[in-house]
Amino acid sequence: MSHEENPEFFKGRGAQVNIHNKFLKNKYVLEHIEGLDESMLENTATQIFEETPKKIVSESNSPDLSHMYSINPYQGCEHGCIYCYARNTHEYYGFSAGLDFERKIIVKRNAPELLEQYFNKKNYEPVAILLSGNTDCYQPMERKLKITRSLLQVFLQYRNPVSIITKNNVILRDLDILSELSKLNLVHANISITSLNEQLRQKLEPRTVTAAGRLAVIQKLTEIGVPVRVMAAPIIPGLNSNEVPAIIKAAADRGALAAGFTIVRLNGSIAEIFTDWIHKAFPDRAEKVLNMIRACHDGKLNDSEFGRRMGGDGKVADSIHQMFRMAINRFMAGREMPPFDYSLFVPKKGKQTTMF
Repeated sequence: MSHEENPEFFKGRGAQVNIHNKFLKNKYVLEHIEGLDESMLENTATQIFEETPKKIVSESNSPDLSHMYSINPYQGCEHGCIYCYARNTHEYYGFSAGLDFERKIIVKRNAPELLEQYFNKKNYEPVAILLSGNTDCYQPMERKLKITRSLLQVFLQYRNPVSIITKNNVILRDLDILSELSKLNLVHANISITSLNEQLRQKLEPRTVTAAGRLAVIQKLTEIGVPVRVMAAPIIPGLNSNEVPAIIKAAADRGALAAGFTIVRLNGSIAEIFTDWIHKAFPDRAEKVLNMIRACHDGKLNDSEFGRRMGGDGKVADSIHQMFRMAINRFMAGREMPPFDYSLFVPKKGKQTTMF
């Protein structure tokens, strides 16, 4: 039974529940449903919450993401991707990793100012910074708020390398800045494509751009000289794992120079959210998919072991790795992302100063 036939499936959002935040003492419970006049699941409007952090650049020192510098202008994401590992971070703000993550978005309007402060620190040495390491910097509200665009203007002004990862075509609005960055070898774009199957995409990522739209983004970025890597991620055994070669071929045909992938990991609260979702979206194969995910993570859905947590291991994971390598050799042989140019960095007025 598909979710169109399943009256329990909540359309328009990814998560089907607002699970309990483990950091909170109290929680909502649903009892005596026959006494309710309306469903507790409502597709309410997205809410914006303002945050004014004192710093904006984060550094990861985990063994499999060592020395990764990133900026997250938004926390939470309207895209609603059911598998998103960033859902867990919403609990630190007192929200649920479920539906709250998709409709209570925290924005950092002072991010560009903080980035300038970062670049003007004494003894700063230029490093490539990722937009974003957590949630999509081009999610729908960026169209209006333009925080990411302002950040790119700062990167261009200071001639500092930037790497972007997104699954939204809002990035095309900024072709003017991206073109200037690409001429200086200061930008890489990573476009995420989880499935070429539109029906599956709508269930996995209900508020994202279609795969066709993302392939068009790859082509347009390539045409203006921006190096593009396609991210076939995450691979979910039994759902989209068979699509790896087709995704890489389609991206290569439109100019992508490299590809990457991860195997889904259901860390923290994601295991409960994903398990609930797949039983409602794909009840006929839910247990098979969950067992295949467990097979990639030492029998567990929640895998935090460095190295294995993103690449998996075991026979199922090995077959995915082999399929990926074969697709790269067939469709992207001889291609590679060009290196960044770190020699162009210019602090404010040619010297390290504090602007704010």
